[in-house]
Amino acid sequence: MKQTTLCYIDNGDSYLMLHRVKKEHDASHGKWIGVGGKCEADEAPDECMLREVKEETGITVTRWQYRGIVTFISDTWPNEYMHLFTATEWQGEPDMGIDDEGDLSWIRKADLPVADGIGDPSINLWEGDKIFLRLLMDEQQPFFSLKLVYEQDEMVSAQLLSH
Repeated sequence: MKQTTLCYIDNGDSYLMLHRVKKEHDASHGKWIGVGGKCEADEAPDECMLREVKEETGITVTRWQYRGIVTFISDTWPNEYMHLFTATEWQGEPDMGIDDEGDLSWIRKADLPVADGIGDPSINLWEGDKIFLRLLMDEQQPFFSLKLVYEQDEMVSAQLLSH
């Protein structure tokens, strides 16, 4: 299983997110996601998240929380364990033009289309991301395990395994 990290930099009312628009053959092309990437062989998830955030934003995270693990099962891509983090303190200012995969922007939490009739529908998210973003925004949800199954680009099942 591939190991990855994803971090949502949280400034209170917004998350720093990446609009994946710079690589044509990107499975997430056109989608908005958090900041992260693949774990290297010698890295713990926290170390990977800290490295990836620095590489993709230019900031140094100083306070973070490990919020959950998402198991992705797919008929198209390699299966994956994605370690989810939120960060609430950092040093430096995000460099909005640093990432070669997309454009960084602060997205208001209220604008995220995480449920029917809520948010800005022009913010294109994976269906599974809508589930874990709701969990991340729920202060009563300190840690969770979520299993998402995709066929092609369509989520066919989601199971909250622990919370």
